[in-house]
Amino acid sequence: MRYIATAIPDPADLDFAERIARHRDRRPADWVVLESTNPATVLTTAPTAGTTLIDDIGTWLTARIDAREAWDAPRGAIAPDTDALVAAVTAYPGRLVIVTPEVGMGVIPATRSGRLFRDEIGILNQRLAQTCDEAFLIVAGLPLRLK
Repeated sequence: MRYIATAIPDPADLDFAERIARHRDRRPADWVVLESTNPATVLTTAPTAGTTLIDDIGTWLTARIDAREAWDAPRGAIAPDTDALVAAVTAYPGRLVIVTPEVGMGVIPATRSGRLFRDEIGILNQRLAQTCDEAFLIVAGLPLRLK
């Protein structure tokens, strides 16, 4: 298993650092782990034997919005990043599992940044689901096959 961990730790956020540490502790020792990397770049390299797991698209998207300082930019400002990811997923020849949050099923966020994230992840999830062979929604720990 090749595991692409997309979270970028903030040293000032102790809660998030603890969450990442718990994640690290739970991972099997035989996994090849790539932390804080760009999944599109990793997917353009030759696949390793077995499965590649990206965990998760939401933290990657947040990091890309941060990197582009796009929280106040118009929708679509991160299109170069999302386009590259979708292209890499589409072209990837190996077995790939992608974890991504679904945030469009509740109340519309009260803040602009919340709405931006909701809109961007919603569009990206649609595009990824379109290119993938299968898509599942996990609710209360139960998988619901969408495609």
